[in-house]
Amino acid sequence: MFNTSSFHNFHIPVMGTGFTIDTPLFVAKYGISSVISLLDDVLIEQMREFWCKQSCQPYEAIPITDRDHRAKRITAYLNLLQQLITQQIEKLKNDDFETSSEIDAFFTMLSDDHPLKHLYLQMVREQNIDLKMQFQHKLRQSIFAGNIDVNIMTKCDCSHVLNGETLPYDFCDAAAALRGFANSSVTSSVVLSAGFNPYLYGYIANFDDFFPDENGLLKKKICLKVSDYRSAEIQGKNLAKRGLWVSEFRIESAMNCGGHAFINDGQVMGTILEDFKQRREELTENLYVVYQKALKNKQKICPVSPLKIKLTAQGGVGTNDEHDFLIKYYELDSIGWGTPFLLVPEVTNVDEEQIEKLINAKSEDVFLSSSSPLGVPFWNLRNSSSEELRLERIKNGIPGSSCRKGYARFNKDFTSMPICLASREYQKNKLQEKILPTANYEIIKEEILNKSCICHDLSGGVRIKRNIDTKAASAVCPGPNILNFKQVMTLKTIVDHIYGRCSVLANKDRLHMFVTEIQLQLNYIIKEVKSSSLGLPIRSKQKLLEVKENLLSGIGYYKSCAKEIFKEQQDKCTNILQTLQDEVENFFASPVFINIS
Repeated sequence: MFNTSSFHNFHIPVMGTGFTIDTPLFVAKYGISSVISLLDDVLIEQMREFWCKQSCQPYEAIPITDRDHRAKRITAYLNLLQQLITQQIEKLKNDDFETSSEIDAFFTMLSDDHPLKHLYLQMVREQNIDLKMQFQHKLRQSIFAGNIDVNIMTKCDCSHVLNGETLPYDFCDAAAALRGFANSSVTSSVVLSAGFNPYLYGYIANFDDFFPDENGLLKKKICLKVSDYRSAEIQGKNLAKRGLWVSEFRIESAMNCGGHAFINDGQVMGTILEDFKQRREELTENLYVVYQKALKNKQKICPVSPLKIKLTAQGGVGTNDEHDFLIKYYELDSIGWGTPFLLVPEVTNVDEEQIEKLINAKSEDVFLSSSSPLGVPFWNLRNSSSEELRLERIKNGIPGSSCRKGYARFNKDFTSMPICLASREYQKNKLQEKILPTANYEIIKEEILNKSCICHDLSGGVRIKRNIDTKAASAVCPGPNILNFKQVMTLKTIVDHIYGRCSVLANKDRLHMFVTEIQLQLNYIIKEVKSSSLGLPIRSKQKLLEVKENLLSGIGYYKSCAKEIFKEQQDKCTNILQTLQDEVENFFASPVFINIS
């Protein structure tokens, strides 16, 4: 399922703060879109300095003393990426069509189903020189870059104080990042993740690039990462009321592409995607009615018909069969491939030590942790250098981090100014609290000490790789899908794997992503319920029963569509689904669940 307005039906999602921070420089010239994080403006400034020097561009530092340094740094970096990628595209268009040239790589990497791949192969076979040159001209004219998309975590929106004055909302972290993107020269999407932020959503309406031009086109687009249809509709209408169109809804399962795992209420990816598939037109029409009214009230140009809404998905995809099924059955526009790209060093930033650990990782090494100060489950590598350093600090009696960047400063339990749960200051004060339950002290203590400085350490890999800080501690956040890949790959190899031209899957017994997701959800709910006896917070009993019903409904859906979804694994997956159904029913009928308050 392709059209000539896109080259690939996969994208590279944001991973951490540093893993994809300069990925567009290596993939956009091949028409591949990727997402960079706008969280860490310190890293962004370091990367701008690095790439200015690499490309012989003038570099003038934007100091932290500049009142608007965060937005300016982001704008300057995005403009640099745009400039360098434009140069790459012009150079590529002028390449000769020959083996190992970049223009040859551009077209050979396309899916075999893409119309331009057919044209390219026709050009290669053509013996008539004049016709061959005509084909080559048409192919050159068709080339454009993949998107430099950006991610803003809406929860990370800390306010700032300057000379004793709390700065206006415009200078909060998420708002400043949004302004940095809005003021840049790139034409792409901002991917908003981590929940609903009404202040940020209202702020977007200050920038003309998010409104249609005289041709009804948007220079800057909004992509919402959502967990289900209801969330998409609510957030989409909120933005539409402000005259803002959501151009893409990105659905991510808990087996995400690396990083925070937003565990929902037992809804499984298949049923969520089915809901979007069945109600796609309804969603578009409902949002357009609200959008049209808002634009007229604002006296803005209003398109005569609804703008396109893309539906994309990501999280745990590992085979061409899964990729093709998601695209064709659920009529999706693109699939996110994240975790496997951690083993593609020409594209992402993982230092050599952590790559080796990822390749050798066992199932117990990749775990859903409570490391994130945001209070959201977080995929972690047990023996990453960041985790090793965290444990070493605890052993030496100085737990917690120095909180160098402070993008997750939200807690005011012990201080007048907010601090981070991973900070040395917070953990010291929390461990000294008199109210800690003595019977479960060690468990509560471990939960406190689990929090890691992911703001800083998730950029460790790129700081090592680019010689910015060769001694940096590196946190790694692979999804569980990393266990199925056991080798360093080139960009061409992983693209060939995605499109079914080869397979680099190491685990031939790997279960289908839908089955693995249910196992993950069940394991999570069992762990959550057992934690209630330890004094750790859990969802209400009513909410947990809703999780049960959603899981059973999801299992029933998969069993009814087993032939289409699982193909040759149909019998195997159906049997496992039946086992999981029994486990769900038995667990929710067990004393450990019945006895929770």
